[in-house]
Amino acid sequence: MNLQTKIPLKKQEYNLIDYNSKVFLLGSCFAENIGEKFEYFKFQHYVNPFGILFHPIAIHNLVSNALHGKKYAEDDVFINNEQFHSFDAHSKLSQHTKSLLLHQLNAASQKTSHYLKQSTHVVITLGTAWVYRYLKTNKIVANCHKIPQQQFQKQILSVDVIVAALQSIIEQVKKVNPKVNFIFTVSPVRHIKDGFIENTQSKSHLLAALHKMLDDQSHYFPSYEIMMDELRDYRFYNQDLLHPSPLAVDYIWDRFKTVWMADSAIAIMSEVDIIQKGLQHKPFNPNSTAHLKFVQQLVERQITLTNQFPNIKF
Repeated sequence: MNLQTKIPLKKQEYNLIDYNSKVFLLGSCFAENIGEKFEYFKFQHYVNPFGILFHPIAIHNLVSNALHGKKYAEDDVFINNEQFHSFDAHSKLSQHTKSLLLHQLNAASQKTSHYLKQSTHVVITLGTAWVYRYLKTNKIVANCHKIPQQQFQKQILSVDVIVAALQSIIEQVKKVNPKVNFIFTVSPVRHIKDGFIENTQSKSHLLAALHKMLDDQSHYFPSYEIMMDELRDYRFYNQDLLHPSPLAVDYIWDRFKTVWMADSAIAIMSEVDIIQKGLQHKPFNPNSTAHLKFVQQLVERQITLTNQFPNIKF
């Protein structure tokens, strides 16, 4: 009995991800979920230097400002609720002093520029097409930082505006890194605060825009469709019934592996997994002969792997 409508996925023929790849992940909180998998399996990767960015304009601004060498100055930050914030970044970067925030923003922007120029793959996860425009400056912000909503105008990005933002990202990155591969996906997280119908409208704008601008070096991975169709059950959601559960993230990650991971990488991932589980093991008797032998074997496996791939750090 078949209890799923499985989405057919074909393995990529070229430019697969292996342990020599450098993967840059940007976008919504689902990008962070997948980034945790890259961290666990010790790939070379970089995730959301400005924190979670939900919409295409915020991601575009990060990429464009980084590649143009923007230096954040005092006029680019503000104070609210005894914290300094930037409208370009998530509140995760907010600090209690202006100088500390500016240092963090400029360091992250500089590292973004450096990593974009070296990345083999840029994975962008789009969360929503709804944005907030700050009325005082008439600029779309990445995060409102709990400033009263009446100071913003809420609007939805049109398909054409999203296409223009994404194409600009691709063009700017390819100028400095012609061989980079883009992987786009739409977050399966439902933004119900916008409303059920409004969330569907938002996702439809993102999907229509993506399929309008994909090319040979820009690819689409169906995270959203896997969640909606293959995992069509609330048991695959967290308690908030909005975010995918760890089981769902694992499932989507496994589907991603079948498409984008080189066979050589999958073999190494198995070895990394063994070591990671060994490091997490809590013995009943840490001083027993059996455990000391286990630790020694684990150390030897780490040394063998890191000698082969110096970028792997445990």
